[in-house]
Amino acid sequence: QVQLVESGGGLVQAGGSLRLSCAASGRTFTMGWFRQAPGKEREFVAAITWSGGSTYYADSVKARFTISRDNAKNTIYLQMNSLKPEDTAVYYCAARLGGKISADQREYAYWGQGTQVTVSS
Repeated sequence: QVQLVESGGGLVQAGGSLRLSCAASGRTFTMGWFRQAPGKEREFVAAITWSGGSTYYADSVKARFTISRDNAKNTIYLQMNSLKPEDTAVYYCAARLGGKISADQREYAYWGQGTQVTVSS
């Protein structure tokens, strides 16, 4: 069983930055970030393989967000720059046991509880 705990959310003005962290309790492979805005379905944000050698981003965050991982700490990060009000959402960390990178949330078996990110205009 893998447990994921996110941290780092908060309130920030448009144009600002935040860094989210997700600590995993067990061995994981590909991990990702998803988000859910009020009244909307949960959507893919970014994913990273275990080695960190491959990453994948949603078009809406490409060039603004960076996903990374520190396997020694069993932690992944999401550095979010140039934040926009439309980035406001609950951000979830997820892990899958397979190594293939994926944007499909159905392929992720483990989920964190989420952390709120609010971007004011």
